[in-house]
Amino acid sequence: MSFPRCALLWARLPAGRGAGSRAATRSALRALAGPFPGAPGRVPCLAASSSSSSASGGSKAPNTSLFVPLTVKPQGPSADGDVGAELTRPLDKNEVKKILDKFYKRQEIQKLSADYGLDARLFHQAFISFRNYIMQSHSLDVDVHIVLNDICFSAAHVDDLFPFFLRHAKQIFPVLECKDDLRKISDLRIPPNWYPEARAIQRKIIFHSGPTNSGKTYHAIQRYLSAKSGVYCGPLKLLAHEIFDKSNAAGVPCDLVTGEERQTVEPEGKQASHVSCTVEMCSVTTPYEVAVIDEIQMIRDSARGWAWTRALLGLCAEEVHLCGESAAIDLVTELLYTTGEEVEVHKYERLTPISVLDHALESLDNLQPGDCIVCFSKNDIYSVSRQIEIRGLESAVIYGSLPPGTKLAQARKFNDPSDPCKILVATDAIGMGLNLSIRRIIFYSLIKPSINEKGEKELEPITTSQALQIAGRAGRFSSHFKEGEVTTMHREDLALLKEILNRPVPPIQAAGLHPTAEQIEMFAYHLPETTLSNLIDIFVDFAQVDGQYFVCNMDDFKFSAELIQHIPLSLRVRYVFCTAPINKKQPFVCSSLLQFARQYSRNEPLTFAWLRRYIKWPLLPPKNIKDLMDLEAVHDVFDLYLWLSYRFMDMFPDSSLVRNLQKELDVVIQDGVHNITKLIKISESRKLLKLESLSSGSQSALSGALKSPARRTRATKGAGGKAAAEAPSPGAGELPLASRLVQQGLLTADMLKQLQKEWLTQRPEQAREKAGTRRKKKDPTSE
Repeated sequence: MSFPRCALLWARLPAGRGAGSRAATRSALRALAGPFPGAPGRVPCLAASSSSSSASGGSKAPNTSLFVPLTVKPQGPSADGDVGAELTRPLDKNEVKKILDKFYKRQEIQKLSADYGLDARLFHQAFISFRNYIMQSHSLDVDVHIVLNDICFSAAHVDDLFPFFLRHAKQIFPVLECKDDLRKISDLRIPPNWYPEARAIQRKIIFHSGPTNSGKTYHAIQRYLSAKSGVYCGPLKLLAHEIFDKSNAAGVPCDLVTGEERQTVEPEGKQASHVSCTVEMCSVTTPYEVAVIDEIQMIRDSARGWAWTRALLGLCAEEVHLCGESAAIDLVTELLYTTGEEVEVHKYERLTPISVLDHALESLDNLQPGDCIVCFSKNDIYSVSRQIEIRGLESAVIYGSLPPGTKLAQARKFNDPSDPCKILVATDAIGMGLNLSIRRIIFYSLIKPSINEKGEKELEPITTSQALQIAGRAGRFSSHFKEGEVTTMHREDLALLKEILNRPVPPIQAAGLHPTAEQIEMFAYHLPETTLSNLIDIFVDFAQVDGQYFVCNMDDFKFSAELIQHIPLSLRVRYVFCTAPINKKQPFVCSSLLQFARQYSRNEPLTFAWLRRYIKWPLLPPKNIKDLMDLEAVHDVFDLYLWLSYRFMDMFPDSSLVRNLQKELDVVIQDGVHNITKLIKISESRKLLKLESLSSGSQSALSGALKSPARRTRATKGAGGKAAAEAPSPGAGELPLASRLVQQGLLTADMLKQLQKEWLTQRPEQAREKAGTRRKKKDPTSE
């Protein structure tokens, strides 16, 4: 009710008393409900509202498709009765429906709604909700009832409904009421101001620039070790572990901090003067003498770039040493210009020579000790490993989803001169974090699956930066081979590889940013009924950044948010669960996040005994590739538990026991990977794994699944016609048509087998038909 019943009874006037009585009633309503629109027949002068003009003041129009309407339930019977009907008369629903339809069709109303942020889509949704509310309510607010009654008697204009419509629209779309506040919260234009501790000191910035194996990180680490206190920020757990071990071996006490692990070396858990951590885990409030940020070029990473931006702007250290590609120098200089800090650049050259060969490998028969075949899919890794084993050779295998311990074990096996394993089959996971003794890098394919900004999978050639990072692993200064070589598996890829490696690396244009938990909490304060996933979408849409920054892709965060949306959790706890790093391609890992969140919401601690039951421990050694992948998923679940245990210690209390269990599992996985060719063989025999076979000699290998005609076109154009000139002419050693179709991804091995069966079935029938045709031609009378 708009005002007390006593006032309504005082203002009660008989229906149909004339315009003067109704005007008096409307005057009383104005005093309580705010100014009404102007005279009948005129559009109300509401467009001059300050909130509307300020909301649109120079900012981009919001993406209204992100605004999810809330439900406003119609009013039921009131204990005080229908006061509006007592003051006027009961409304005729048919008349009301005609009035609302007329209101909806008025162009002036649609234009006025647009001034208040209701585009055509929102206007339509708001009107449908408004009409349902009016038509289905048992009794309306007295002000709405009186205006509708006056419109029915032509004592008011249909436009007079607009204030009530707008009030309803703001109820179902609360973002309309607080757009200015949301824009202020999501203003990301001055990130340096987020770190007052760093701004309070004058930092010295040293950029160590150079290619892979140039000694740039070595010089930065030497300064780190000689400092009184220091922090190393690396992109991988493996690198954080390496510096942790190296520092303590040099007699410099160093702690380890990663998302899943904490190790202290001082007695009673006292914090050491040095710490080695993954970049996301660095402290921006602890003072250090020296900080090292490794692989600074990852500041451009679409998912993790925010962590490098935070470290660069926020580390509270007297000296900050940056290690990475020269492509990041200009951006870093520009970012730090806004903080008043100058960048001192030290450039390094590669310590050992590396050359691109003029011939491709073409056949696995040509493999030599120290070769590393780089693949961009697990199927290629399985296929190549199997073919190497057929040739009587032994290979080590490294790919991204393997546990760190298994990667290190495979690296040691490959590096050991006394081990018969002399070949490495790996993904681009070898690009950083592992010290490998590689003589020659062989690209099995140059096409790498990637995810674009829309979350869609794309197949594109690797970038120059990626190619240089991988190729640079050959002939490292500390390896057995003092010169490195690079080539491709297939002849037609070689010209494209040379072109890619010869391109200049484009300068990095922008640094990543990420909304904080505090910013999302402030958004939720204004939009309390909005889901976390939708909050993120609206935040990113409202976010204001200048040209030197971008908002990182938050698809993984939103995936987790939608996964656990139905579980009752506080916003801060929900945010933490959603930032937990999981592989969303692993169903068991995703279901584990869901189960962990559910247990948390019930306030039931996830004990060691509970976790053992959940994963059905003990686990059996893998019998095939699927079993191995399942064990890798369990290892990821242990990582998830450990990650959460450092955020919610009471609810995940058994981190040390789980870590020991994870080490046992790592040994099981290492044994599985050691026997991976046997697992592949079993999987093939049971049809659990479909791999194309490689014949020795001229037939190219499995990269056909990743190759496309577009890629071949790019290779030919990029080489300036050279690739086309080198291609074999028909009849001169050209591959069979079936092999070429398989290479181009237009035909699979299964399709080829099916075609062969059909051809063999149809061949006798075709022969009989031809024989019958010849007989008819010889006997003219048969026609």
